[in-house]
Amino acid sequence: MQLTAVFEKVPEGYIGFVEELPGANTQGATLEDARANLQEAVELVLEANRVLAEEALNGRTVIREPFVIVSQ
Repeated sequence: MQLTAVFEKVPEGYIGFVEELPGANTQGATLEDARANLQEAVELVLEANRVLAEEALNGRTVIREPFVIVSQ
């Protein structure tokens, strides 16, 4: 799976987000800073979503398994 990072130059530096992952957005003084910050933002969004799912499923019997998206 490959996601799309979008960066825009603004007066303060750069802003960035991931098109396919709402909530994964950031900023940085340089493009390199914005890229590094976006990597961290994606990790935080995924972890937060995992925690929310675990809380919602608390006490329920579920099956968890790896899920891989294969590009066409």
